[in-house]
Amino acid sequence: MKMQTRCGRTLNVTRFAPRGLPAPMGRVVLDTSFESHDEGGELWASLTAEEARRLAGLLLFQAAAVDPETGGRPGAAEVVPIAGDAYEVRVRGHVLTVDQPLSDGGKDTAPTPVELLVAAVASCAAHYAGRFLDRHGADRDGLSVRAEFRMADDRPPRVAGISLTVLAPELPRTGWPRCVRWSRTAR
Repeated sequence: MKMQTRCGRTLNVTRFAPRGLPAPMGRVVLDTSFESHDEGGELWASLTAEEARRLAGLLLFQAAAVDPETGGRPGAAEVVPIAGDAYEVRVRGHVLTVDQPLSDGGKDTAPTPVELLVAAVASCAAHYAGRFLDRHGADRDGLSVRAEFRMADDRPPRVAGISLTVLAPELPRTGWPRCVRWSRTAR
């Protein structure tokens, strides 16, 4: 899985997991490719925040492939503090981070817990929409789910409403549950 940085560096994230060897022998490989302008044997890469997030995702993807048995117990989550208002959320061996925005005293290093809740609802909708399209022979290409939410005006702080918009270029006209409102937007 290769990515090109804005500074011209090619990063390739792969895995080395020899068959027949115990799982701890597997490794995630980050190949930064030596360039002609690298001097003195020093190798580095300068990343934008977006590139760093993408690289983190590629590394996590390969780590899961190298060590697929790191999962915890299904149906459980553990949350531990990192620093300030940032927390690490552990679910079945996966690690997520939550934080608060700068305006609320956090460092804005990750989504808020409420944003993660809304993202989870949108992710569920996307998953089941994809499965629905599969069952009806429609293509998932272009499928997207947008979630918008609003907080209650009074105390305690809570989500007052979530609105989901599911977009799919190819939709079957039949098979929709009665609870789904059908609308077609002209393009």
